[in-house]
Amino acid sequence: MTTAANLASQLRFVLVRTSHPGNIGSAARAIRTMGFERMELVAPHRFPDPEASALAAGADEVLARAGIHAELVHSLAGSSLALGLSARRRGVNLPEISPHEAAQQALAAAVRGEQVALVFGNERTGLENDELARCHAMVRIPSVEDFSSLNLAQAVQVMAYELRVAMLGDDLPAAPPAHDEPPADAAQMEQFYRHLAQTLDDIEFHKGREPTTIMLRLRKLFQRAQPDERELRVLHGILADAQRMAGIANGRIAGGK
Repeated sequence: MTTAANLASQLRFVLVRTSHPGNIGSAARAIRTMGFERMELVAPHRFPDPEASALAAGADEVLARAGIHAELVHSLAGSSLALGLSARRRGVNLPEISPHEAAQQALAAAVRGEQVALVFGNERTGLENDELARCHAMVRIPSVEDFSSLNLAQAVQVMAYELRVAMLGDDLPAAPPAHDEPPADAAQMEQFYRHLAQTLDDIEFHKGREPTTIMLRLRKLFQRAQPDERELRVLHGILADAQRMAGIANGRIAGGK
């Protein structure tokens, strides 16, 4: 039987480049009051820190168990759905959803047994475009246009509350049709994107043009497809053959000069 506690264990709150340790503590308190315990920190400015402990107000276990990572992709390892919170519309072309819709999508994935990450950016700059590019959708809290910036811990509280309300509802969200195999996780997808980018360079696909835009579009395509591990192995094989043929072609050209 699926319970709120089981679903909560599938969800993690990821704080990226947090400047103020007090916000880490306040965020820990916010998620703990809603029944969540997993926090991941990416390159925090100061942590551990007495201010974080003080503002956690008793959510000490959340802080003690928090993972600390140098890069965002490491904090997403094991998750197959990442939702990025952003107050501003950015240059990354992602589906834009409300906190309520995000909670429904997150819980549908959790019902399937998948792990989900809610990703929050730095207090001043939010999530950068390359960080949002690792997410499947952008979540915007519908604040007023002329004063839209929430405190980080407040944004965490809003999202945690929406998830809690959804979990305690009469009916959990119906899961979409399950994949034959679970989708590849974020770390596996990042490895694939590196291989894809290198292959495009090897076959001279960009021909001197800036590759950033095409890679962002390809990320969006594969995030929407959510390939599983077997499908990724096939794609890696195709890329490896393309690289091999490019190497042969370049060798022939070099040999003919």
